[in-house]
Amino acid sequence: MANKKIELTGKSTEDLKADLAGMEQEYQQLKFDHAVRGLGNPMEIRDLRRNIARINTALRDQEMENLGTEALALRTKLRARRRRK
Repeated sequence: MANKKIELTGKSTEDLKADLAGMEQEYQQLKFDHAVRGLGNPMEIRDLRRNIARINTALRDQEMENLGTEALALRTKLRARRRRK
């Protein structure tokens, strides 16, 4: 699964969370296998880690789309305040 290109567009939040849970489980198993006996292609770990990050980014994008205008305005003010420091 790590070498495949993942398709994130059009997936619901529940589907993405289910995929994320599966990938995190697979990541832990790959790390364990690599520590115990080594992997044929250790780049699988990196690819899987990057796919997990892509799913997390897609989840955050969906979360930001679902924010109301008031919450989004508050977030913008917080970000502006952080930049000034």
